[in-house]
Amino acid sequence: MQNFTTNAINLKSYNLSETDKIVVMYSKEKGIIRGVAKGAKKTTSKLGGRMDLLIANKLMLHKGKNLDTICQAVAINTFKNTRNDMDKLFYSIYCSEVVHSFGIENDPNSEEIYELFYTTLDAISKAKDKVALLLAVLKFQLKITHIAGYSLELETCACCGGALDKEEIYFSPESGGTVCLECAKHSVKKVKLHYKLRDFLNTLLQMDFNAKTKYDELATEKICNFCVELLKKHVEQFAPKKIKSSQMLEIIK
Repeated sequence: MQNFTTNAINLKSYNLSETDKIVVMYSKEKGIIRGVAKGAKKTTSKLGGRMDLLIANKLMLHKGKNLDTICQAVAINTFKNTRNDMDKLFYSIYCSEVVHSFGIENDPNSEEIYELFYTTLDAISKAKDKVALLLAVLKFQLKITHIAGYSLELETCACCGGALDKEEIYFSPESGGTVCLECAKHSVKKVKLHYKLRDFLNTLLQMDFNAKTKYDELATEKICNFCVELLKKHVEQFAPKKIKSSQMLEIIK
């Protein structure tokens, strides 16, 4: 059997036996991977808590025919501040489900997605307030869909390609972004979007995740909540699998 090492973040797990479980992870080199954590359910296991949800590990695995076997796990980041905060935990679970939905095995974008996912979880964990938390989630939504090939159109009409009148801009999730007044008439789920919010989203999309913008000071919880909800619809429109945790977020808005 061939050994390999990788950095990976735990997405979910399943019981395999009384002592073993299967862990689904997103890895830096291979995208989605599944590994058997033998004895992980035992209190004396060296793997134990390192196989919990939302932990980033450096792993050594044995390559198997159907499933890999996790031999060693060294925690890189447990995102500890997330675990005692319901808002942080729920939004982190949402991000992990989005990664699980868009991620694939042997993902050609694995390194970019892993780094985005890790940076997002770290930013959520370290967020000092709700605005900082929501900004991290919003950046994640914009960038994960961009990497996956479903980038939000924010500069022209996503339907006809025409210019947008800044007084009549609409957001259409089924169209993949902003639409003009005429095209909005044919959109069932359209939402009118103030041009300043369009500019806000476009700035976050274009800038690096950790880049500071004027919106770090100007953004409010109300604005961020509104934009996260818009982007949830965009993500759900193109996600290969249903994002079940979207409903859970309604509880903590």
